[in-house]
Order: sequence, then C-alpha cells, then structure tokens
Amino acid sequence: MNNLVVLPIITPLIAGIILAFFPKKLQWVRPLSKLFILFNLILAGALVWVVFTNGTTILETGDWKAPYGIVLVADKLAALLVFTTNIVAAACSFYAPHSLTDRKETYYFYSFFFFLISGVSGAFLTGDLFNMFVFYEVLLMASYALIVLGGDKVQLRESIKYVFINLFSSMLFVTAVAFVYGTVGTVNMAQIAQRVHEVDQQGILTTIGILMFFVFAVKAALFPLYYWMPNSYAVPNPVISALFGALLTKVGIYSIIRVFSLIFVHNVELTHDMFIWIAGLSMIFGIIGALSTNNIKLIIAYNIIPAIGFILMGIGVFNQFALSGSIYYLIHDMFIKSSLFLLAGTVVYAAGTSDLRKVSGLIHYYPVLGWLLFLSGFILAGIPPFSGFIGKLLLLKGALASREIAIVIIGLLASLLILYSIMKIFINSFWGEKDESIQPISLKGRIAPIVILLALSVFLGIGAEFIYPFIESVSADLLQPEIYIDAILKE
Repeated sequence: MNNLVVLPIITPLIAGIILAFFPKKLQWVRPLSKLFILFNLILAGALVWVVFTNGTTILETGDWKAPYGIVLVADKLAALLVFTTNIVAAACSFYAPHSLTDRKETYYFYSFFFFLISGVSGAFLTGDLFNMFVFYEVLLMASYALIVLGGDKVQLRESIKYVFINLFSSMLFVTAVAFVYGTVGTVNMAQIAQRVHEVDQQGILTTIGILMFFVFAVKAALFPLYYWMPNSYAVPNPVISALFGALLTKVGIYSIIRVFSLIFVHNVELTHDMFIWIAGLSMIFGIIGALSTNNIKLIIAYNIIPAIGFILMGIGVFNQFALSGSIYYLIHDMFIKSSLFLLAGTVVYAAGTSDLRKVSGLIHYYPVLGWLLFLSGFILAGIPPFSGFIGKLLLLKGALASREIAIVIIGLLASLLILYSIMKIFINSFWGEKDESIQPISLKGRIAPIVILLALSVFLGIGAEFIYPFIESVSADLLQPEIYIDAILKE
C-alpha cells in the first residue's frame, strides 16, 4: 500500500515519456492523454482514501530508512492537494484539444503537461527540502516549455522574464537548503523539525527561514514579488494559463504552509506577523492590478494575488480556524482559478479580442457562457453559500479570534472589489445591445470542463458540512507537527 504514494508522480512521468514518441499522431495522443490522467486521478483518489483511513503514508525508497534515504510522505494535506491537482489536470486535458491548434499540440504539449503534473505532485509529496527543490525544477522546466508553446512574440518576451526570475529564486532555494543542512545536518523535514530546537543561535534559523520564505513568496507571487506573474500567466493558451494559475502559485504557498508549520515555528511573533502584513498588501495590490486593466485574462491573472494573500493570512494568524480557512480556500482557489482562466479563454475566443472595450452583447449569442462567468464571480468573491464564502468565513473567524482587525477589514473590502472585477468582465462583454456583426461560433468541448470545475466549487460550498470535518482534521495535524515527525521517524 505504501507504493501508492509514488504512483501519482511516476504515472504522469511515464505518460509524458510515452507520448513523446509519437507527438504528431494526435488521433492516438489525445485519447491516451485522457486515459492516463483519469487513471492518475483514480490513483490520487485512492491515496486520499488510504491516508484519511489509515493515517500518514510513508514510502522509504531504496530500502533506506528515514531520514537517510529519499522519503515520500502522503499526509492529509499533501494527499488532498495531489487529488485536487489531478481533477484540475483532467478538466484541462479535455479542454485542450478544443483550445490548442493541431500545430501546438504536436509540439509535445501533452508530454510537458504530464511532466508538469509529475513535478507538482512530487513537490506536494516529498519529505525533504532538497527533493522539494528537485521537483520544483521538474515542474519549472515543463512550464518553460509550455509558456513558449506556439512561439508568439509576446510569449517569448514574457517567458524571458518568467525564466530569469525563477532561475534566480531557484538559486536562492538551493542556497537556503545548503544553509539548513549546514545548521542542522539534514534536509529531511521531519528531522529538521526535530533538531531546530537544539540549535543554540535561533537568529540563524530565523534568517534562513526568511530567506526560504522569500523563495516561496516569489513562486507564490506574493507582494512585492508578484510583478513577473500577471503577464506571464495571461499570454499563453488558456489551458496553459489555467494550469499555471491553479497549480504553480499553489505549490509556493503549500511550501510556506509546510515549512512554517513544521520547521520555522520558533519565532512566530516575527515571521507570522510579517505574513499578515504581506497578506494584506497582496490583497490590496492584486486588486489594484485587476481593476486597472481592460484585458480579460489579465484581470483573472491579477486575481491570483489577493487569493494567495487570503491563504497566507491564515498561516499568519495560525490558529485552528485560520489554518482550516487557508486549506479550504487553497482547494477552492485551485478549482475556481482554473475554471476562470478557461472561461476567460472561451470569452476571448468567442469575442475575437481580450479587450473589454471592444466587445459587448455576447449574452445574446452565448447565454450559458455568460451565466457561468456570472456564477464564477460570486464563487470567487465568497458570496454565500459558495466555497469562497466558507474559506473566508473561517479565515475571518480565526483572525477575529486573534484580534487581527485590520486584516479582517482589508479582507472584506478585497472581497467586494474581487466581485466587482469579475462583474466588470460580465457587464462589459455580455451586457449591452445585440451586435449584429458578431458571427456565432461553436464552443463545443469548451463548456463541459468549465461546468465540472464550477460544480465542484459549488459543492465545496453547499457541501461544507460534509467536507469541513476533513479540512479541520488537516489543520489539526498541522498544529501538531509531532504527528508528522513521528510518522516519518517512527519514534
């Protein structure tokens, strides 16, 4: 049963390699990619069931006992995120053939797609910092190929910025890992957590922790390190933007949750208070960006930043309600951001432009698309009873319990402005007089994946009574790091 932990990493890796041998045979590649991702989704679902039934599942590769060998760890948080990743990936795999041209698909799209999923899953499941760095590089290399897919001038321009900032942060990441090893003599996260209390100079650990936070903040696109992200996520094909927006920044914020609930918990007065301030500024500046543009895809991309701010807010407050809210909001945001990028891409495809000033009246031709966008705005903003509301309610309840009034006010105002930014797309592009010059085109194959993702978002809200106990158990485990440590070191 322990081998189940590695399968969500190995399966997409093998799938990507197999599909690379016949990239031009799209009649084979398309159905095979769907079969592979659905099989991986089943494996991820089985992993969730095993972990929530039997507890944290460990795989010690090569028969080397922890902490000496490579350890893969599927705790409740990691298993849930791997499962959510594969749901998003499955929806994107069904959307892709209707969004990408045949030419772009033959440029190894499906291979890099699976390599990306393998890297993301590995980053969630790894049990040591160095292998987290390795899986970061796997997913980043796949993302480098995907962001330039098609070779448009604007893609190449944004890819240069994307590649350089990630190379710089990766350099800092491996440096921080080296500092950790030099300080505590291990990179196994459970053993690091065990040894940090034995370090005489806690200031050194705080400095390393802040350096590591800087690395993850770049990956997560937090204030003030988000400047590289909006255009980089807006220029690729919508299915690639959906993968990036739903998964890549979430790996960064997951890493912050993992490291600062397990390892760097010795100076929370400094680190976690800093998180709250950065969370508030991320909400403010992300919303300013979303309101300042008329580009549909850029509005969605900027809305990633306040969402990451909400998740970081819960980490900063660091109590049961706040952490539950962060995890709930994290899963909600993976669903809603992927659906919004797919929606935005479909709107641009239908309108023939991404400029809100050049389109109106689409509701007369695409009513289903319009009302799906309307619904997504309510879900994203946290209007009850949708999933965004449940996550924010828990976050605000946790913040009020810790008397963090300022971040509560910022969060409430940000929610209203998030709703306005999405309604701005709906009102400008769908409302208005019927434009007789518009020639309706088929949206076949594009709507179903969006409907599935939005339905899951709705279920997260209306099914909160069923889902919340699972989320609560995840946050309870995070507040007791000895559970993670004992599961790996077996002491």
